[in-house]
Amino acid sequence: MVAVIAGNSVSAQVTGSAPVSLKSVSVPEPDNLGDFVKNKAAAIKLGKTLFWDMQAGSDGQTSCASCHFHAGADNRSINQISPGLLRINADRTENPDTIFNIGGGPNYQLTKQDFPFHKLSNPNDSTTVVSDSNDVSSSQGVANTKFLGVIPGSSKDIETSEPDPVFKVGGINVRRVQPRNTPTVINAAFNFRNFWDGRAQDIFNGVNPFGLRDPNASVVKAENPNQLKFVKVSLNNASLASQAVGPPLSSFESSADGRTFQEIGNKFGQVDLSKFIVVNNSLGSLENILSIGGTKLPRVLGQKLSGLTPLGKQVVHPQDSVLGADSAYPQPGLKDKTYEDLIQDAFKPEWWNSNQLIQVDAEGKRTFVNKPDNSSQTNEYRLLDYNFSLFFGLAVQLYESTLIANDTPYDRFLEGNTNALTVQQQRGKQLFEGKAACIFCHSGLELTSASVSNVKNQRLRATTSTPKTVSDKGYFNIGVRPTLEDISLGGKDPFGNPLSESGVAALGKFPLLLGSSPNVTVSPNDTVVADGLFKTPGLRNIELTAPYFHNGGYLTLPQVVDFYNRGGDFRQQGVLRPLGLSETEKDDLVAFLKGLTDERVVSDKAPFDHPQLFVPNGHFGNSMYVVNDGTGKAADNLIEIPAVGKNGGKGTPNFLN
Repeated sequence: MVAVIAGNSVSAQVTGSAPVSLKSVSVPEPDNLGDFVKNKAAAIKLGKTLFWDMQAGSDGQTSCASCHFHAGADNRSINQISPGLLRINADRTENPDTIFNIGGGPNYQLTKQDFPFHKLSNPNDSTTVVSDSNDVSSSQGVANTKFLGVIPGSSKDIETSEPDPVFKVGGINVRRVQPRNTPTVINAAFNFRNFWDGRAQDIFNGVNPFGLRDPNASVVKAENPNQLKFVKVSLNNASLASQAVGPPLSSFESSADGRTFQEIGNKFGQVDLSKFIVVNNSLGSLENILSIGGTKLPRVLGQKLSGLTPLGKQVVHPQDSVLGADSAYPQPGLKDKTYEDLIQDAFKPEWWNSNQLIQVDAEGKRTFVNKPDNSSQTNEYRLLDYNFSLFFGLAVQLYESTLIANDTPYDRFLEGNTNALTVQQQRGKQLFEGKAACIFCHSGLELTSASVSNVKNQRLRATTSTPKTVSDKGYFNIGVRPTLEDISLGGKDPFGNPLSESGVAALGKFPLLLGSSPNVTVSPNDTVVADGLFKTPGLRNIELTAPYFHNGGYLTLPQVVDFYNRGGDFRQQGVLRPLGLSETEKDDLVAFLKGLTDERVVSDKAPFDHPQLFVPNGHFGNSMYVVNDGTGKAADNLIEIPAVGKNGGKGTPNFLN
């Protein structure tokens, strides 16, 4: 596999024109975007509002930005530990580890001394293990609750606290923590697929992260205001949209268990108040919510938002680069704008304008009706609410597509400014491209082999032997943790198909599930390598986005370079080899990585400016005691991230700084 990686990557480096900066790379965009979006600027405005709006979470507190407010990632350090919940047995049965090793329990305040989670007496020798933990440093989301319904005009959903078997202190629920470290959304627009395991597909189906893999995903289109029809949609280059619609329904990230997208839209909309409580105890797990079997499509988030002032809990800076003209400053929110206005400004009317309703009964059957039937066994949704996942995904994608860090010293050096990188950083660049072998995975101007430009024409890697060994382009097992702790790409989608595109090719389902033909013919006799492979991240702003790797187990760039220099921590399972770098060479490499920082990101200058945000930074108390907020959940310790305009501000400190 090392030979395959090297061969593919080196060939990509020695052909074509001389390097130019990331500014020369177009941000990928769906070919048929114009079929849905009528005004891109308005869609970006909607996307930024939705991304930062705390009202979108079931708790009226959690937004996309809650985990992506610092250089597109998360710098919180209290209640940010998750045990090894993704561990499986060798026979692939679930075997979650629920024991907290770091700090001994939830709501722990991380310290610098906790890192790295895999400690060695000699950082150049992977055999000198002092201690080891399979805990993950990640991001807190929501506490364990069950969704009951929405009250239009209320930022909080109707929910009831459910006992959490893992994330609790003294029997009181604390916020759950994700089982993988939070990656940055900055430059994520260049990724062919998103999430660490690539489950957010490059084709967006308008409903959920799974693209063509979900045979039943559909939205509703108005042929005219009096005639609706269900349609399947397919937007390429849209993995950011696929990614965006996952967290709002995740009972770990921002939703009570059982909520759906149309009800979030109704939360922000004008609806029949006599029918606002929607109870359906059959919803069950997240997999069932995501339209498995075609019966349970998202239908809550849209309902929630329509009656609420956009960003109604947060001050918007009057010089915000996108929202400033609509800011109600010094009052919170946007003035004279509703979410319905924002959607109608951004999207073509056939996706939101209808005189008919979509009625959904208790079994999930959907019917077009002219008026509500006032039955407790059904619920009706306006077209605008029903298609809210389509609006949410595309708008957030278009906003995140503006978050491009391409003005780093490295980019200016590539453009011809030979003084943009120091002499030491230039030595580090030579190491990056040579002896340190970083460029084998972090290739191209995007510095990731998982980018659209790198993957588009070569989605699968394969050896020339017979039978072949095949794997997904841009995904690697580098031996950060034992493979069975998190098989990542080796898992399955909710429909039973392999997450890996190589595995899909081996089943002969590539055109059906992925919408194209594979670049390599894969037979059932070929070996598919997928377990423990994770998406290669881009490296710009890496100095700002600690902790590192999918488990968040490393605190500093020198620790990361030591990891690569020794060939990883679990070398028998990864593709790395020892590098033999001297201490001076390691210092040079770290210096180069710091040359990948865009100063606009540091100071939150446009396009990285943002509204005010209040984020939960753990709970009052510690890992032994927390304060009950009266509902069975721990009281939040909120911190304010002030609103910043286009000229930037002081920024936020790095993790544990």
